[in-house]
Formats: sequence, structure tokens, C-alpha cells
Amino acid sequence: MNGYLKISEVAEKWGIKERRINTLCLEGRIEGAVKFGNTWAIPEDAKKPKDERIKSGRYIDWRKDNKNDK
Repeated sequence: MNGYLKISEVAEKWGIKERRINTLCLEGRIEGAVKFGNTWAIPEDAKKPKDERIKSGRYIDWRKDNKNDK
């Protein structure tokens, strides 16, 4: 698999857990990632996507805005 890396190799390179990389692949956030059976192949030149998870500890109630629309 020239030009591609395994999840474990990318985890070490980017400094994040393998589980997080698997989630990013499933969400389609790693450009060029391809699944072969049970294994993801990630291009060597793939860029680490921005972490868009909520880290403030505050729950954002998306329904709050819709209540005012009624």
C-alpha cells in the first residue's frame, strides 16, 4: 500500500487516539481515506482535520432558537 498509512501510523503521527481517527474516517473528514474490508487506508499527505467538537463543557440547546419561531 504505497502512499497510504494505517490508522495506527496516523495516530502516532498526529498525536491522537486510533479511535478518534476511525471516527474521522467514518464521518468522511479525512480526505482520500479508503476502506479495504475492515481496514482504513489514509493517504500519507492527508492533513489532520480541525477538531470541531464542543470543548467548553456547555450544552448547546439547538431547540431554544426554534421555540421563538412559533
